[in-house]
Amino acid sequence: MAERSTAAVEVADNSGDEPPAAQADEATTDGVAKAQKTEDGEAAESGSEETAGSAARKPAESGSGDSAARDDGKRQEARQAVTAPELHSGHKLAGRYRLEECVTRLDGFSSWRAVDEKLRRAVGVHLLPADHPRARSVLAAARSSALLGDPRFVQVLDAVEENDLVYVVHEWLPDATELTAILAAGPMEAHDAYQLVSQVSQAMAAAHREGLAHLKLTPSAVLRSSTGQYRIRGLAVNAALRGISAERPQRADTEAIGALLYAALTQRWPYETDAYGLAGLPKGVGLIAPDQVRAGVHRGLSELAMRALVNEGATASRQDPPCTTPDELAKAVAEMPRVRPPEPTFAAPPEYQRTTYQQGSYARPATRPVGQPPAQPVPVPPPPLQSRTGKALKWTVSALLIAALGLASWQVADHMLNRKSAEDTTQSQSADGTQEKPEPRTPKKLKIAGASAFAPDGDGVQAQDVPLATDGDTNTAWITGTYKGYANYGNLPNRRGGSGIVVDLGSVRDVYGVDVAMYRAGQKAQVLAAGKDASAPAALADFSQRITELGQTDSNLKATLDKPVRTRYVLIHITELAPADSANEFRGGISEIKVIG
Repeated sequence: MAERSTAAVEVADNSGDEPPAAQADEATTDGVAKAQKTEDGEAAESGSEETAGSAARKPAESGSGDSAARDDGKRQEARQAVTAPELHSGHKLAGRYRLEECVTRLDGFSSWRAVDEKLRRAVGVHLLPADHPRARSVLAAARSSALLGDPRFVQVLDAVEENDLVYVVHEWLPDATELTAILAAGPMEAHDAYQLVSQVSQAMAAAHREGLAHLKLTPSAVLRSSTGQYRIRGLAVNAALRGISAERPQRADTEAIGALLYAALTQRWPYETDAYGLAGLPKGVGLIAPDQVRAGVHRGLSELAMRALVNEGATASRQDPPCTTPDELAKAVAEMPRVRPPEPTFAAPPEYQRTTYQQGSYARPATRPVGQPPAQPVPVPPPPLQSRTGKALKWTVSALLIAALGLASWQVADHMLNRKSAEDTTQSQSADGTQEKPEPRTPKKLKIAGASAFAPDGDGVQAQDVPLATDGDTNTAWITGTYKGYANYGNLPNRRGGSGIVVDLGSVRDVYGVDVAMYRAGQKAQVLAAGKDASAPAALADFSQRITELGQTDSNLKATLDKPVRTRYVLIHITELAPADSANEFRGGISEIKVIG
């Protein structure tokens, strides 16, 4: 265990990239699982590397014999030569990012919670020396991930090399919950597990279509927002930081998704080693289906997990072929019957207590056991009045009731007549055109919970500056670069669908209009809204409700609707830019977005 003891591992907070158990395992590995003798002489593989897929767990794929030993020696020398930057809380990067708390320190790099003082928001920062052997690959991975611009992934905001340091800045989601914490509370309901595998497989399929792999898709890399949406952090970057690679990256990520689904259904890790706070499977039994581990597991989801986890001779529960790519897994999820959420349960109403009269015992003597004193007699109502005085009193009361009924009938009739007269007056005023219009509804500005760059061609424009368009300051703006030759973003292949900003209202709201301050007049733009049931819309077809028509804009793009649209996501879509200061150059942007409710 000497190698483990020499690795510098400090964990300040479980909200970082990895849980303590995973970080300790990663301190002994560098993307390739290395057999390490335990105290009783048995070989144990690192649990954190199980999720990197079969490529990380097979000695045949990761190298064996002398070559593996030489690789291990080189990695050990690299670890001894490179140490994590000696930084402290309060240190400021680029005069902007103030480090607050170190959440991970591992293998020559560190991860921090920081504050972007320019935009006044929390961010995450990965730091490593510029001469670190993986510094170049980390920068390349971060920049490739930033170009994806998919809101289902935690966005990379900046990737910089300066002052002998390389640092990567990414979003920080304080209100999201790690899947590790969710699983610690118990297995997930079938509907929640269905949403997990559906959203994660679709997101990873989109990433692989752009040539990006995760290779470190563990429970700590998956976050669930307060609205139930899953977001993935560390795309390409987490693997680059740890030097993880795979010959079959799509197969590795697919198996990792299968492991997440297996853990969600059973609260067990689908391998013999314990990892991420979850117990592994019993030794020697191999890979068994989730519905054999825990009673009541959804049969379809159990079979889906086995299809994703097929490896080293294991077979699925049925004759369905294994899923070897995230796209195949996403299609398999779409083909299975949709798992509906459980029916809400309501507390039983209190038992209705019947009165003594309703129970039929009024004026009846209650039976009593022998030896008990007699109960108090139930009072008997007095007999009706039979005297002359009583008769007169009855006639008087009857006359009063008749008079009261007559008065009430007269008041009702008078009210109806007055109402009819008022309606006739209103109709006559309407015919004469003199009717006063009702007071107009007071518009109000809706709160924007988040914003992201719209990337229909898989490449968002200036994604790191999107918050400047929703910060309440018209002096700051999201501004595109300058494009030459063509107003449609230079007619570049990855820009022909235009760009823009998608704002998230946090929940489905009634939208009556928009007020958008444009960076330049003369841009060609439109405003669209997604359907009320939309979840993380990313393509133009997802925005099916129109707020404004496509056309040239002035300095402001305003619209007011007679009938509101129900939506959570609003898209300001720019298809053509305005002429720039130089000839044959074009530029545009958005200064401030207001959504009116």
